Amino acid sequence: MNSGIQSKLFEVIKHSLREDETLGLVVSDVLSLSTDAVYRRIRLETLMTIEEVRKLCVHFNISFDALMEIKSGNASFTYLQLNQGDFTIEKYLEGILNGLGRLRSINDAKLYFSINNVHFFQALNFPQLVRFRLFFWAKTHLLLPEFKDRKFAHEKISSDAFSLGRKILQAYNRIPSVEIIDHEMMRGFLRQVLYYLESDFFKDPTYALFLADRVHLWLDHYKHQAEVGKKFIFGTEVPASGSDLSLYINDTINMDTTFYYEGAKKKGVYLTHNIMNYLHTTDEHYVKDSWGILDSQIANSSLISQVNTKERNKYFNAIVNLVDDYKLQFQHIIESR
Repeated sequence: MNSGIQSKLFEVIKHSLREDETLGLVVSDVLSLSTDAVYRRIRLETLMTIEEVRKLCVHFNISFDALMEIKSGNASFTYLQLNQGDFTIEKYLEGILNGLGRLRSINDAKLYFSINNVHFFQALNFPQLVRFRLFFWAKTHLLLPEFKDRKFAHEKISSDAFSLGRKILQAYNRIPSVEIIDHEMMRGFLRQVLYYLESDFFKDPTYALFLADRVHLWLDHYKHQAEVGKKFIFGTEVPASGSDLSLYINDTINMDTTFYYEGAKKKGVYLTHNIMNYLHTTDEHYVKDSWGILDSQIANSSLISQVNTKERNKYFNAIVNLVDDYKLQFQHIIESR
C-alpha cells in the first residue's frame, strides 16, 4: 500500500467521525486490531494490506478509486443512493436525519445556507408540502415506475414519516443558523402545483388550493421566526434561549441550495443535486471555497431578522402576493372544468 494513499485514507476517515469518537479506537474495532497496531498504521510505520484498506473503505463508504485520484481541484463526495423500486418518503427522511445526527455530535455547531426555491427544513412544519414535493420528484423527475399511473391524492402522511420529519425539524431548530433567501422562494414549488393541476395529476384538483393555503401558513410562521430571531415548530411557543435564526435577503438570486456547517473541530458542506438529492463532503479545499462564496453572499445581503422591519414586511408581502396570484390561476382552472 502506498503510504500517501494510506495517509489520505486516515485523513478522510478522521473527518467522517463524530467529535466523541477517536480514530484509533474506531479503526481498531473495524479491523479487529489492537490500538497499538492501528497507531503504527496511522503513523505509517506499518503499511496496510489490501484487505484492511477494503474493510475501511466499505465501512466508511469511501471510494478507493476516488482516494487514488484526490489532488488539487478534486473532491470526494457521498450521496443518498436511490434505487428504483426502493424509494419511500421514510427512507429519504432517514437519510437526512442521519446527516443531521452527525451535526448534533459537533460541539458549537452552526449552519449557514442559501435557499433555492423551497426551504426543506422549514417546510417540515407543514408535512403536506413535503409530501407533495417528494411525490413530484419521484413521479416527474425520477420517473419511478410505481408512480407512473398514480395521481397525487390527499392522504395522511404515515406515522413513521411524520415522526422522522418531526425529529429532523427538532434537530434543525436546535442548531443556530444563518439563512439566505431570495425573491424566487417558493415560485418553483407553486409552478409544480400548477403543472400538476394543468396535467390532471391531482386526484382532487381542489387540493391545489389547500397547498396554496399551507404555503400561506408557512410564510406567516417563517416571518414570525424572523421577527423574534428564533426557530421553533409551528404551533409551539417561542423558545426563551437557543435556536437562533439570522435571516438575510439576497436581492439577486440563489443559484443553488448550499449547506455549510462548522463546529469547534469539524466543517463540511451539503449540496442539493438532482432536484432533491444531496452531496456531502468534508474536503478541506472545497469546504473553504464554499464558505468563501457564502460569506460573500451574506456580506452582500440584507439582515431582516429582528431588525429592518420594513424590508422584512416588504419581502414577505411580495411572496404572499405571489402565492395569491398562483391561487387565482388554480381557482380559474378548477372552475373552468
